[in-house]
This record gives sequence, structure tokens and C-alpha cells, in this order.
Amino acid sequence: MSRARDTEPHIADSHDLIRVHGARVNNLKDVSIEIPKRRLTVFTGVSGSGKSSLVFNTIAAESQRLINETYSAFVQGFMPTLARPEVDVLEGLTTAIIVDQQRMGGDNRSTVGTATDANAMLRILFSRLGTPHIGPPSAYSFNTASVKASGAITVERGNKKAVRATFSRTGGMCTECEGRGTVSDIDLTQLYDDSKSLAEGAFTIPGWKSDSFWTVRVYAESGFLDPDKPIAKFTKKEMQDFLYREPTKVKVEGVNLTYEGLIPKIQKSFLSKDKDSLQPHIRAFVERAVTFTTCPACEGTRLSEGARSSKIAGISIADACAMQTSDLAAWIAGLDEPSVAPLLTALGQTLDSFVEIGLGYLALDRPAGTLSGGEAQRVKMIRHLGSSLTDTTYVFDEPTAGLHPHDIQRMNNLLLRLRDKGNTVLVVEHKPETIAVADHVVDLGPGAGTGGGTVCFEGTVDGLRASDTVTGRHFDDRSTLKADTRKPTGALEVRGATANNLRGVDVDIPLGVLTVVTGVAGSGKSSLIHGSVAGRDGVVTVDQSAIRGSRRSNPATYTGLLDPIRKAFAKANDVKPALFSANSEGACPTCNGAGVVFTDLAMMAGVATVCEECEGKRFQASVLEYRLGGRDISEVLTMSVAEAEEFFGSGDARTPAAHRVLERLVDVGLGYLSLGQPLTTLSGGERQRLKLATHMGEKGGVYVLDEPTTGLHLADVEQLLGLLDRLVDSGKSVIVIEHHQAVMAHADWIIDLGPGAGHDGGTLVFEGTPADLVAARSTLTGEHLAQYVGA
Repeated sequence: MSRARDTEPHIADSHDLIRVHGARVNNLKDVSIEIPKRRLTVFTGVSGSGKSSLVFNTIAAESQRLINETYSAFVQGFMPTLARPEVDVLEGLTTAIIVDQQRMGGDNRSTVGTATDANAMLRILFSRLGTPHIGPPSAYSFNTASVKASGAITVERGNKKAVRATFSRTGGMCTECEGRGTVSDIDLTQLYDDSKSLAEGAFTIPGWKSDSFWTVRVYAESGFLDPDKPIAKFTKKEMQDFLYREPTKVKVEGVNLTYEGLIPKIQKSFLSKDKDSLQPHIRAFVERAVTFTTCPACEGTRLSEGARSSKIAGISIADACAMQTSDLAAWIAGLDEPSVAPLLTALGQTLDSFVEIGLGYLALDRPAGTLSGGEAQRVKMIRHLGSSLTDTTYVFDEPTAGLHPHDIQRMNNLLLRLRDKGNTVLVVEHKPETIAVADHVVDLGPGAGTGGGTVCFEGTVDGLRASDTVTGRHFDDRSTLKADTRKPTGALEVRGATANNLRGVDVDIPLGVLTVVTGVAGSGKSSLIHGSVAGRDGVVTVDQSAIRGSRRSNPATYTGLLDPIRKAFAKANDVKPALFSANSEGACPTCNGAGVVFTDLAMMAGVATVCEECEGKRFQASVLEYRLGGRDISEVLTMSVAEAEEFFGSGDARTPAAHRVLERLVDVGLGYLSLGQPLTTLSGGERQRLKLATHMGEKGGVYVLDEPTTGLHLADVEQLLGLLDRLVDSGKSVIVIEHHQAVMAHADWIIDLGPGAGHDGGTLVFEGTPADLVAARSTLTGEHLAQYVGA
């Protein structure tokens, strides 16, 4: 009797599902699903169908919130506050580890080594084995400055008494560049015209108006300078005061102001801020005015002379960080030092993970901000590969982004390995090669935005193929090679390109056609295009960098669409355009135009309640009485792009300037977005397409796109190819950095770099038509493209 009871499953083993009931985050419409634990589940569906809302904003967010609640209130005060997602029931959650595609910090003090802890281990290694010995691990850190101090300190213990004390800390920071590796130089010709006097408006700095107290007049009326003398004729003393004078109190028309030399003032007001957060015209000025050159003192290594002089087997820490991680792993494996054996083992495992995940071409001193979204995600994966944790949930956002077809199999194996260790793996993905290895598939849709948010299919991969969903129908789609390719109208010449790993590449990029630049990850594609093509006159670059914007920013403000709409409303009602801005005069006074009132609850999640005054419409009641074509401004902002295109295209509301922008948004496949949707809620693919729509209005003749298929569903790739064709047919030249075989097959010309990554790449291995590449099968890309088109 007792033996029979033993064979019954233990109640603890019955919790093998993650249950979600009634999820309503963003566009989800009461979604209820059951996800098997310790399996690989792939979530798919068209862009904007609600995949991220379900996986990241519901399941992963609630898991993180529950973990944060286990800490004390004191600790929670230092953590990001998370609100409970809008969902009725969430059961069976386990600890979630999120590996997303957020780019890594753009600060150039952050490198691949500091982001993965490899640098920390290297510093300990050199502090133990390096000769000459120069100090503790901090002596090898480019982020730690050397400090010396001495003086009297008072110890308040029993009888107080002053004690003489000295303190010193050895850091590895180069004193010249302060550990940045580059020194900045300001081009004075961009700040002022020295043939003019201050009174004649010599300054050419954006926003510096001649009547401003704080900027121009404080120089003109300080008494240190002659405002009527051309700057070129200033004496040595005047020039010193003008450019470098220490902050000094002065009186201008009875007002006390601080006079400061022009260069420190520019550094504080423009250069100390994150460049990406500046307005476009200010950013353009900073890029013109500041030039960065390699630091002459440390030769770009960021390290002090002492740190560079300490070596192990003839290699300094600067040499080690400059090596490819695959070479560094081999060097570490060759060190035989029993005294630091555990450290060598841990460092070796980390470096081997780089190679295993396809990042063996990176060096540890590579700035983290220069990694692509896919590379950043794979760098974050490194710390989890060797983890002994089991029964956790790993959440990935398109782990194959930026991967060549050759590398996707390797990524699939890693995902399966994590699953086989007893973990639940949830993946948001569009690539059929990764969907094919799933144990369970959840297909969301059927459309995007308000047309999505429901579960269209749940089951096996074979079941998905047989289902009549958009993903099921397109799952086995394969593009065919073009019968006829366009003829180039000219060429962009690149000669002797040597950026990063390029080995003096000479290539003619044809104009007037669709050119695809491809090759395995790390082969030098971005180095070639961003280093030698982007930045030329007439070249418009649309990359995957994040769009900066708060929750007040939306597609209408970002694309400039709101300006013609406001003017049309103002003209139709004979009032000021500023009334139709929720960030200006028309804003509801209670919520300041946010539509919601936020209550901060310290360490608990803040509460956002819909504003009672405007009912979430963001505008004053009086503003909503003004109409255009029968709609008020808040109704216009809730329209989808497709609806608005129709609305502003004809009738009383006809506004050609707004209609042109809306047409471009529909062209790039964003017809489902609402005009007032906060930019913070857009996915990576949506952000890039929004940028593309904005740039399509520019006058450039050459468009450079960086992996535009990222985040695109199989069905949307066709629409993107149609858009690229329209751009080329309108007389533009389009250069696409891409791994997607459908885009390669559709190209007029292919430039393939390789043959490998890092120092095994950087050479041109093929240039010609896709048909020639398939026929030759001489490169990895050629083999995979031939398989794809069934040749």
C-alpha cells in the first residue's frame, strides 16, 4: 500500500506550466496561455502584434517585480520601481533573466572587458604575476585615478585628538586623457568668425543670440574685451581672457553675472552632456566643433605608463586587452601558474564563451557603445553560459539579430543547451531557422497594433506550418533570384579602407541600384560602410541606434508631422498653433499635458491615474472645442497612421504637408501605429522604420540601411523589399548591410566580406550579382544563399 503511494507523482512536480490569464498590457486583448516549463518556447507574429508586451512586459516584468519585493524597503529604494502588469492571473513564474537587445552604455569608459568582468579578472592576474609589481588591481584600471593625500584627521573616540595621516591609492588611469583613450580638441573656427567683432555678431554657436545676457553680452560688456575690435586683432592678453579666463564675477547693466572663458563655457554647456540627448542641430554643431584624436601619452590604451610597463611573459595588460578574445583565450590557456589556477580557469571559461558564441573577433578594449544590438545581446549572454543555475527562465529578444545564417545554428545550439540544463527558455523571434527548433510555439496577431493582441496559434512547429495564420502561411516562403538586375549609373569608390579589421579594402560600390553588403558577424561590413561611406555628401545613414525621447514624444512629434497639423488647426479656427500642443499652451493644467497624474510612492511602484480634468485627452477643454474636418486635436492623435493618411488626404482637413509624412510612414509599414503613441513603447524594428520614414524626406541620393529586417516578420520583409525597390526606382542608391537571404536574393549587386571574423576577415571575398554568387558557391554566404533559393 505504501509502495503504491510512492509511485504517485509528488505534488511539487505538478507545477510544470507558467499560466497567464487575462493579460491586457499595451495591445493584448485578454490573452490567456499556458507555457510549458523546462522547454524552448518561441513567440512569433508580425511586428507590433504584442509579443514583447506578453513576454517582456507581462511575464518577465512580474517575475522581476516579485523578486524585488523580497528585498528590504531600504534596498528597494535603490532599485527601479515596477508596477504589477495588467493581468488577472500569473502562476508558476520562476526567476527571470532577461537578455534583451538594448544597446550597452554609450559612455566610452565602458568596454567589452568592463561589461563582462573579463577586465576585473585580468587586473587581478596582473597584480599577482605582473613584473615589475606596481600595486593592487586598481593600478591596472583605466577608470581609477592615482590619489595622494596627507593631513590631520580627528578621530572622535574617547579623548578626541588630531592624528597625522597620509593616504595614497595607485590607479592605472592615463592622466592626459583621463582614461578615455582620446583627447578632444575644439575647432575655434566653428565657434566664431574672427574677422568680425563681438558687436558685429562674431559668434556662430547655435542659440547664442546677440541680445542674450547670459551668453554674448557678458563677453561684450565684461570690460575685459573691446567689443568693437575684430577678434583676429585681439592682443595676447585679450585672447587669453576671451578663451580661458577663470570664472569671474562681472556686472552687466546692474545684473551680477559670471564671466568665464569661451572654451570652458562650451565644454560645460555642450560637451559635458550625452551627445545623443542633444537636439539635432546642437549635435551637428558639436560634431563639427570637436575633433577627437588618439591620446599621444598612452597611444589610446587609456592606461598609465606604470600599468603598461608591468608584463607577464612579455605581454602587458594593454596588449592583452587589444588582442582578439580568441587569441587572448589561447594565451591564457598557455599560462601555467598554480598560484592563480582558479583565476586562470574562470578567465579562460569567460574567454572561451566569447569564441563559442561567435564573438571571438572582439577585443576587450572595444568600447561597448560601438557594439550592434545583436552583439550587445550576445555579450550579455556570456555571463549566463557557464552558470550553474537551473529552473530559471531565460528571456531572449531576437537572439539571431545581426547573425549570418552560418552562425544561427550555433545560437540555436546555445538556446537548446540552456533548456537541457533544466531551464525555461522564452524567445521572441522571426527567423524560421530558430522557430524550427522550438518545443512550443505561440503565434500572436493576426495584425499589428489594435489589429493584434490575440493568440492565433499555440502548439508545435508542425502544427504552425499547417495552421492558416500569417506566420504559418509564410513559414516556408523563399525568395527567388531576380531574372534581371538593374544596371549601375556610377560608383562610390572606396580605396585602402583600414578601419578596425579591414585590410586595405578597395571596392567600387555601384550607384543607382540595390547593393547588399554581407558577410559573417565581425567580417568588417559596418567598418567598411560606416568608416568609408557614411558621412560623405549626399549619404543618408539610417542605423539602429535608439531614438531618444520621453513618454511625451510620439510618432507625430518625432517625424515633424505635428507642425503642419497644428498650423492647419490654427488656420481653420483663427487661433495660435501653440494651443494645439500638449507640451505648450494647450496643455491641461492639472496633468501638464501628460494625460495621467503620477504619484511617486518611494520604493513602491508609482501610480499613474488618468487625469480627471481632461480624462486623459491631455488638452484643456477649451482647446477641444476647435475642430478640423469634424475632429478635435485629441481625436486626431488617437488615429492610426493609415486612418490619418486618409483624413488629411482629402476634404476639409486636406493638409498636403502632413499627408506627405503619413504616406512615408505607411510606406515603411507603420500604418498601424497611432499618432500619439509614446516612443518609449515602440520595438527596435519599429524605431528603425520610423527613422527611415523621417529620412525619406531628405534630399540625399544614397541611403545606407543597417539590417532593416531586424524585428520584421516574414510577411513584412516582402513589404520592405517593395519599399527598397521604390526608393531605387525613384533615382536613389540604396546600400543595405544585411544577413537576411531574401534581401540578398533581391539585390542587384552583392559585396561579401570575410572569409571569417576579426583578423580572419576584413577582405573582399566576392562582388557581383546574386546569381553569380549562387553559381560560384565560393563563400559561406554563397553556400547559404544557394540552399535558401533551392539552387
